[in-house]
Amino acid sequence: MSRPASIRHSVPTLVRTIGHFWPYLRTHRWMIAGSLSALLAGVVLRALQPWPIKIVFDEVLGVGTNSTAVNPVLLLGLAGGALVVILTLRAVATYAHKVGFALVGNRALTRIRADLYRHVHCLPLSFHTGSRRGDLIVRMTGDIGRLKEVTTTALMPLLASVLVFVVMATLMLWVNASLAFVALLSLPLYFLPATRLNRKIKRASRDQRKREGAIAATASESIHAIEAVQALSLEQVFVDAFAGQNKKSLKEGVKIRRLAAKLQGSVQVMTGLSTAAVLFYGGMLVLRGGLTPGELLVFLSYLKAMFKPMQDFAKYSSRLAKASAASERVMELFAQTPTVVDSPDAEETPPLLGEITFSNVCFSYDNAGEHLANIDLRIPAGQRVAIIGASGHGKSTLISLVPRLYDPTSGSVLVDGRDIREYTLASLRGQISIVLQSTALFAATVAENIALGVPEAGTDEIVAAARLAHAHNFISLLPDGYDTQLAESGATLSAGQRQRIALARAAIRRTPILILDEPTTGLDEHASGEVISALEQVSRGRTVLLVTHEVALAARCHRVVVLEGGRIVEDGNPADLLDQNGIFARMNALHKMKKNHVTTREVRYARTA
Repeated sequence: MSRPASIRHSVPTLVRTIGHFWPYLRTHRWMIAGSLSALLAGVVLRALQPWPIKIVFDEVLGVGTNSTAVNPVLLLGLAGGALVVILTLRAVATYAHKVGFALVGNRALTRIRADLYRHVHCLPLSFHTGSRRGDLIVRMTGDIGRLKEVTTTALMPLLASVLVFVVMATLMLWVNASLAFVALLSLPLYFLPATRLNRKIKRASRDQRKREGAIAATASESIHAIEAVQALSLEQVFVDAFAGQNKKSLKEGVKIRRLAAKLQGSVQVMTGLSTAAVLFYGGMLVLRGGLTPGELLVFLSYLKAMFKPMQDFAKYSSRLAKASAASERVMELFAQTPTVVDSPDAEETPPLLGEITFSNVCFSYDNAGEHLANIDLRIPAGQRVAIIGASGHGKSTLISLVPRLYDPTSGSVLVDGRDIREYTLASLRGQISIVLQSTALFAATVAENIALGVPEAGTDEIVAAARLAHAHNFISLLPDGYDTQLAESGATLSAGQRQRIALARAAIRRTPILILDEPTTGLDEHASGEVISALEQVSRGRTVLLVTHEVALAARCHRVVVLEGGRIVEDGNPADLLDQNGIFARMNALHKMKKNHVTTREVRYARTA
């Protein structure tokens, strides 16, 4: 996406931003219209504000060329009253338009953030694996917060400033054209530095937003992997990386402030020069009788009001530059399209039996070579199938196609004889339970983690599911039992305990299909035995796809499928495959060799000890 170079070139970006988010603003169009009306009323009242003072100078104090028969005290009182009314009405109009725009901006912001959060969760796994988590968080929080400046704290005030400028310039021409010409001579001297400085502000703002995203990403990565960071003594490495990004962000922030201050300073200088020129020339006109003192006072008031928007422009343009950079990042995220979506005629999934068929399935990530090639596999309902093979040969990719975490590049996946793309995603996934190697537990109670996705589950069902997963005993020993609040990712539990809670979650869903991705990896022998025993219970009566490196666990299944290079190279009953002296048989022999080696080493160590 092209980057606007200055505030003048930022206008298309801002127009695109408003056009992109107009559906969120459209529902508040009456409030926007009312706020704009209040804004216009405030501009008109500002134009009227100096006239009571002119009347006092010219008619009451008698320093003008006009005279009046009206009682001066009465006229003075009327002028004072008129000034109070104008200022009061202007205050009301200012309050109305500021509050109105703030309400519109914040309400729209709330909806935009919610929709962006939902959108990010619908993006494909390939997008998430290629993105930095911290940067996504900054976009969903900080960058969207910047969008508020487009509507409430910058764009609308800037619109008011433009209206004020146009109205005041017009009135100045009406009061005295030659004096207005003198006042407007300084405008080109303002726009030359303004254009150059805004270009630099825009560039620095964009760099700062990138730095802030990098800071958040570094912090997220190190905190998420804090155990590994501490175990490998990497604290200082990440501290140094964070400090480096932080210093760069500080440098950009100071640069933006310096440029904005320089821009405001240049406006103040131009304002002073223009005011001095108007005061000199206007004073000469008064001395010659071509202008009354009151009219000069009105003109100077309009001049001040005209240059105030230019000062605001210097202030708001830096905000708009920051908001423009942030809006581009948000729109880039909205521009990412989900690749796995419901088809227009998708139906709700009926109760499934669980028969799974892979029909000539091929798959590749971003056309970077085939990860699965010509997979033809039929799994009858209720069969437990182990999928084994070396790392990187397509096991996890294959099982990810069933709940449509990815769609095949070609071919189709069928459940009970129907292509799963004919069903809605939500209803299909509602009949599939998944237990991953990296167990996803959340900062909630144990009971809430088990019942996740089944909000109507009662206490008896939660306990029954925990018993089935062999998790009830250790849960009962927790400080508050099932009401124990877990830390983020279940960090206060052991790996085996986390896995059994995940199995309890799968058990309570009672789905016909159960997918298990390396459920015993990283567990010691005792914890692995507990999980395997729980698997036996939870998987009864279900179609099970089990990805594992554990030959002993695969041998407990009805069937073993061996993948190599994204292709099925062996498929059959575990006992039959062991007799064929193929890959599965060799993996079994290697497993026994390693186990015997470890056992012999432990015996030798015990003897020497």
